[in-house]
Amino acid sequence: MTNLFGEFFGTMILLTFGCGVVANVVLARSRANGGGWIVITAGWAFAVMLGVFAALATGAPQTDLNPAVTLFKMYAGVYSVPHAIATMGVQLLGGIAGGVITWLVYLPHWEITEDKGTKLAVFSTAPIVRKFGPALLCEALATCFLLIAFYTIGSKAVQGTTGFPTGFGVYITAMVIWAVGLSLGGPTGYALNPARDLGPRIAHAILPIAGKGDSDWSYSWVPVVGPMIGATLAFVICRALALV
Repeated sequence: MTNLFGEFFGTMILLTFGCGVVANVVLARSRANGGGWIVITAGWAFAVMLGVFAALATGAPQTDLNPAVTLFKMYAGVYSVPHAIATMGVQLLGGIAGGVITWLVYLPHWEITEDKGTKLAVFSTAPIVRKFGPALLCEALATCFLLIAFYTIGSKAVQGTTGFPTGFGVYITAMVIWAVGLSLGGPTGYALNPARDLGPRIAHAILPIAGKGDSDWSYSWVPVVGPMIGATLAFVICRALALV
């Protein structure tokens, strides 16, 4: 149970800070309005770092915070199927909670932000060029390279026989997230994580957000399926390279 709570709590922290930085940059009259892509990608990197620390501190030694990562580890034998499904479920709940907290923090800004798409962008991703096939490919490849990066960094050839000092790997993880956002995140907004996109999207759908539009459910499957495909591909590659 502590593992599941840690996954929930860490994912909630991740989404609070991640959705929060987007809100700060795009919502009207917020102090970081117009801050741009560098601010958003850096904010998401810090969000992952804080989420992982929170998960570790509250009893989640695996600190996945992402159903795609959990799927990869299930393939590797870390989880049984029921445990993986339960872990994914609490991650989704954490994503919803993070979306709700972001809404509360920026409560007066929703009404004065006119564009409905801008409000949705705080909670979920969308492709710049609205073609679902290329967007699915982008999400799959970005997630694949994210996981390959994690497992190459975690290899003995990189960490040595003693491994990184406690907590140091979390900072490296944040750097990987920043790198993926800067290099591969442009086409779709780099969900990389079904809980990151679906959880806050559900929050957008159920919350009484002033002047909101629809939650773009026609696209919502892409940032869920794409990362899961990417995790599967990454596992095949990492197994072939003897990284897992």
